[in-house]
Amino acid sequence: MTDLSRPNDSNAAPLVVIAIGGNSLIVDDEHRSVVDQYKAVGETAHHIVPIVREGYRVVVTHGNGPQVGFILLRSDLARDVLHQVPLVSCVADTQGAIGYQIAQTLRNELRLQGMDKEVVALMTQVVVDPDDPGFSHPIKPIGPFMSEEEASRHAREDGWTVGEDAGRGWRRLVPTPAPLEIIELNSIRALLDNGSLVIAVGGGGIPVVQAADGTFEGRDAVIDKDAASCLLACELGASVLVMSTSVDKVSLNYATPQQVDIDQMTAAQCRRHLDEGHFAPGSMRPKMEAALAFLDQGGERVIVTQPHHLEEALHGIYGTHIMP
Repeated sequence: MTDLSRPNDSNAAPLVVIAIGGNSLIVDDEHRSVVDQYKAVGETAHHIVPIVREGYRVVVTHGNGPQVGFILLRSDLARDVLHQVPLVSCVADTQGAIGYQIAQTLRNELRLQGMDKEVVALMTQVVVDPDDPGFSHPIKPIGPFMSEEEASRHAREDGWTVGEDAGRGWRRLVPTPAPLEIIELNSIRALLDNGSLVIAVGGGGIPVVQAADGTFEGRDAVIDKDAASCLLACELGASVLVMSTSVDKVSLNYATPQQVDIDQMTAAQCRRHLDEGHFAPGSMRPKMEAALAFLDQGGERVIVTQPHHLEEALHGIYGTHIMP
C-alpha cells in the first residue's frame, strides 16, 4: 500500500484530521484518573508530532464518552450537597479539560523535538436540530462500563437509559443528535492558515440550537465525535480522516471466535458490512458511518487504528484503511 505524498510546503501540505477516542485515553479500570488520562494523552501526542514534523497540517479532535459520564455521575452522587451539572455543561467541561491536556502535551512534545509551533485548543459549538430524533432515542454510551445488574439498578432508581455496549459491558445512554454546523469554523480555518496545530470540536462539540433571531442555546446531548470530526474534515477539505481508538483494526464478528480483522476495504465493502450488522451502535458503527460520509464527500482515505500506530498507519503499515 502506498502512503500519502510527502508535503513539499505548508501551503500545499495535505490536511490530516486525527480523531482521538475518549475510550483510548483510559488504559483500564485501574488507570482512569485525571493523571492517568494525562499520561495517555501524552503518549498519543508523542505519536502525533512525527506527523507534524513531516510537514502535514494537523487538526486534532477528541471524544469524551467516559469523561463526560464521570462528571455526570459525580454530579448525581453529590446532588444532596451541590447543584447538579447539566449534560451540556459536562460536555463543555470535558472539551476544555481534555483540550487543555492535548494542547499542553503536544506543545511540550513539539518543544522536546525542537519544533516551534503554536498549538491552540478552541472551544467549539456545534449546531444541532432541536427536533432531531436522537433526542428521543438515546444511543450514545457515556461513563464507565457496568454490569447488567448495576445498569438495571441505575435505570430503576435514577431513571437512566442504559444499554449494552458492543459486548464490553453496560453503560448509560444519552441523546446524540447529528451535527449540522460548526460555529467556529472560520476561526479554525484562520488558525490553520496561520500555521497552528488546532484542537477543535472536542467531544463532538458543545451542542447548541439556533433560534429564529439567530441566537444560540445549549442542549443536553453528546454529539458523536466521529460524526463531528467528519463534518469538520469535509468543511476543511482534509485529505485523510484518522480515527484513533482502542483497537488496532476494524473487525467483523467482533469479540467472537469468528472475529476477522480488516486491513483494507473499499467504501462499497464497508457499506455492505455495515448493512450486514457487523458494527455495533455507539461503538464502531458511527465510525464507519462517518468514514463513508467523508469518502462520499471527496475524502481520500479513512484510517482506524490505535494511538501508538498513528505515524505508521498514515504510511499504510498499520490499521484499517478505507478508500473510495
